[in-house]
Amino acid sequence: MATQTPTYRSWLRLPSNRLGSTLFSAGMCLRVPYFATVLPRVTELAPGRCEVRSPKWWGVHNHIGTFHAIAACNLAETAMGMLAEATVPTTHRWIPKSMTTQYLAKADTGLRAVAQLPQLPSFDDITGGTELVVPVAIYDRAGTEVVHADITIWVTPR
Repeated sequence: MATQTPTYRSWLRLPSNRLGSTLFSAGMCLRVPYFATVLPRVTELAPGRCEVRSPKWWGVHNHIGTFHAIAACNLAETAMGMLAEATVPTTHRWIPKSMTTQYLAKADTGLRAVAQLPQLPSFDDITGGTELVVPVAIYDRAGTEVVHADITIWVTPR
């Protein structure tokens, strides 16, 4: 596909294993240093879907020792950003516009963020700017959704 972004092409070129995932994630954090604060590791990436994991470490703790709410938002934005990079073709560009977040339960473990579009948009139909809402569910190790974010991105042709 000629319209794949360099980010998504990099993912596809790396081995489909933990080493490839770790190398990709390190490169991602070099490009977007703020993401590194949650030590993210992209484990799945495809148009319309991204999964990112983050360990629970002292750098993401809040005052009660659980995963900090804003660190979880950073993880959600990481998953959304990589989904956008895998989904939005090079003929278009995107930028985050807003985020609504629901904190559903305390996060006592490392987290797994899943950004997934219910349906892939047709970018050929986007001739002006349009909003695209990317839902992101964040789960603890037991599989309980602890945070839910809906991140709106603004997509325009280049």
